[in-house]
Amino acid sequence: MIKLEAGERIGAYRVIDFIARGGFSLVYLAEDESGQKVALKIGDVAGGGRYVTRFLEITNKRQPEGISPDETPAEAIFFRQDGVRIDFLDVHEIDDLVRSEAEVLKPIKNPNVVRVRDCFRHEGRPVMVMDYVRGKTLREKIRALEGIRLNWFLTIVRSLQKLRSTTGLDYHGDLKPENIIVKPSGSVVLVDPAMRADERGVITTTPHYNPFLLRNSKADVMGIGVMLYEILTGVLPFDDVPWQYAGREQGGEVERLSLSFFLSYAPPKDLNPNTPEALSRIVYRCLTVQEYGLEELESDLVDFLRKD
Repeated sequence: MIKLEAGERIGAYRVIDFIARGGFSLVYLAEDESGQKVALKIGDVAGGGRYVTRFLEITNKRQPEGISPDETPAEAIFFRQDGVRIDFLDVHEIDDLVRSEAEVLKPIKNPNVVRVRDCFRHEGRPVMVMDYVRGKTLREKIRALEGIRLNWFLTIVRSLQKLRSTTGLDYHGDLKPENIIVKPSGSVVLVDPAMRADERGVITTTPHYNPFLLRNSKADVMGIGVMLYEILTGVLPFDDVPWQYAGREQGGEVERLSLSFFLSYAPPKDLNPNTPEALSRIVYRCLTVQEYGLEELESDLVDFLRKD
């Protein structure tokens, strides 16, 4: 693992501070030779999700050696013929995914997606250079009980549609509050799309927000539904994730019965009586209706915002 300290130079950049932990990476604030701030993303072999070692007590301070309550790291999902396996990635797989993410994001010029400037090597490891986005994550806003605006999600939906039609990025794949930054201006920026290597059948995603481990735009629709549910109720709809038959062919009686049990979440209105009925319907469709996609979600959000 490359561990950086404040003041250290890496390539053409000077490290300022540690920002956050990703599923299999560490992100540092740095500045270039002209003093402009950037974010450096470097692979970390510690693993993600349930495999992140809690070296120290959980605190509000973000540090490479520990984990803060604002971090829900992704996990490595390996797709096999007999289903899926959640496992570690070795250093070479992590480096391949960092390079792949840089290749995917570098051509994208979208105000709602973090811009990748460069990818260089340091001590034989890839380092991705991104714009530094000033603001708070949606997770930080939720924890601080700050006002949440539904039009942020409408912006995200429209950006995802545009990305799919113009850049070939079919889906983000790891939408969650940690990966949405709200700038002081109120605009939103998506970071950390699911790192993917389709030819090897592996993706890094967060099962609590992608419980079926989907590799298409429905993963993003479901992620938005889970976030809306969490904002409305303060809890997640599904605890035992991922669904045990995720990644397998569905259709058998056992799978259908399992799915019906898995999707039996408490309606938002049961936990929060102030939940608007229209918003409950949006959450329901995001989570349970397979044919409910980005286009349908956009239409329902627009209708709700107009009536609100």
